[in-house]
Amino acid sequence: MTSSSGPQKPSAIVIGSGFGGLALAVRLQSMGFATKLFDNRDKPGGRAYVYEEKGYKFDGGPTVITDPDCLKELFSLSGRNMDDYVTLLPVDPFYRLQWSDGDVFDYNNDDAYLEQQIAAREPSDVAGYHKFLAYSKELYREGYEKLGTTAFLKVGQMFAAAPQLVKLRADKSVYGMVSKFVKNEKVRQLLSFQSLLVGGNPFKTSSIYALIHALERKGGVWFAKGGTGALVQGLVQLFEELGGQIYLSSEVEQIHTQGNRVTGISLQDGTRYDADLVSSNADVVHTYDKLLSGHKRGEKYAKALKRKSHSMSLFVIYFGLKVEHKNMKHHIILLGKRYKDLIAEIFGKGKKLPDDFSLYLHAPCVTDPSMAPKGCSSYYVLSPVPHLGHADLDWDVVGPQYTDKILDYLEEHSIPNLRRDLDVVKTLTPFGFRDELNAHLGSAFSVEPILTQSAWFRPHNRDDVLENMYIVGAGTHPGAGVPGVVGAAKATAGVIEGDFSEKLTGQLTEKLTGQLKS
Repeated sequence: MTSSSGPQKPSAIVIGSGFGGLALAVRLQSMGFATKLFDNRDKPGGRAYVYEEKGYKFDGGPTVITDPDCLKELFSLSGRNMDDYVTLLPVDPFYRLQWSDGDVFDYNNDDAYLEQQIAAREPSDVAGYHKFLAYSKELYREGYEKLGTTAFLKVGQMFAAAPQLVKLRADKSVYGMVSKFVKNEKVRQLLSFQSLLVGGNPFKTSSIYALIHALERKGGVWFAKGGTGALVQGLVQLFEELGGQIYLSSEVEQIHTQGNRVTGISLQDGTRYDADLVSSNADVVHTYDKLLSGHKRGEKYAKALKRKSHSMSLFVIYFGLKVEHKNMKHHIILLGKRYKDLIAEIFGKGKKLPDDFSLYLHAPCVTDPSMAPKGCSSYYVLSPVPHLGHADLDWDVVGPQYTDKILDYLEEHSIPNLRRDLDVVKTLTPFGFRDELNAHLGSAFSVEPILTQSAWFRPHNRDDVLENMYIVGAGTHPGAGVPGVVGAAKATAGVIEGDFSEKLTGQLTEKLTGQLKS
């Protein structure tokens, strides 16, 4: 018979149950670690938290699902099928872009339809678009498939990748490279706004992020039936089926160290858990400044991280209407009269809240009516705003005024009789990102994805000093967005697998030996 205790698994702790933390926890549990996952909130999901009120369901954060294969892989690691846990529904068009002059562009995966809409604005841009698409596909191969799940732990890895990045003009901005291919300003906005979805300024973010276009064209845009929260629940179910343990309403107070190794964590209530490794999916500044404050590495690196450029914040309004609007599109980008100057102010140039805005309107009931009571509809609308370091506003005062301004705009341009039909409304301000999500300066996407803060220049997937301390999520390579943080989990898991190969091999050997003896 086998030993009653069985082979001893190496143990792991993951802090934060957002997509990055969940993806890493699933990978570690599949790999053979006894994994505990901790989150300070009462539900899993991190930025993908679900708010519910009067039968309306509101996904708190990411609602654009691209590259479903990276999610399916998390299930296939243990021989499972994602379709048994969650259903992904296609979104068509991917986005509707709507300008303040009433012009509309439906961006989808139909070449002929795209060409028709581009040609209506500038005929010569059709050929330019195909050249851009080819360029975006090359970026996708080099920047996503080859480098997206590679941990840049040594500067030599950056030098090895440099020639191809130079060839692809990674030193140029997304908007700058798009402008080399197409002339029409609205088409330029169509092909560059996506970097905002990962916290990047299209006029400063490295052109490597133009790969998002190829990513969307290749894998499509999807929405989880039941909301993004249903995808979170599917991953939680998978993790627990694999034997993982998740602890909610469990605020991590400190990561403990001994010398240059981490030994475990303690919670706010004083409960302590030890482990062979710790990985944090919490905000990277919070991780070093607060959780690792007991080690000189935490204090020193937190200062360096605070000097980095951080992404903008968001102002989000979740609202429910007592009617349905069946002519809506699922994802609507409402672009104001200004583009470049507005974005410059959002990223801090003006040091104040801009008077105008561009908005992202999410209308999930278009794809999945179950997100609201029968005959009703749920939405959220977000406005990119400066983080608290750029515009030190009292959002408790500014928030209600800004809410009214945005809802008035939506009623005029997108949703007739919105005020009459309004049933539920709640907001998430930069204060919420700071206080509920522990985000430095209320930044919604962590370290800004500019070239000098990408790959090796980004916080590393394994700490440089604390040898068994790992980072996952938007703050490390490759960056924000669901594919980004799931890719970061794969990169971090790969490093952990190499670091713990002897323990994992020993565990497997012991398990096989026990099975043979039985």
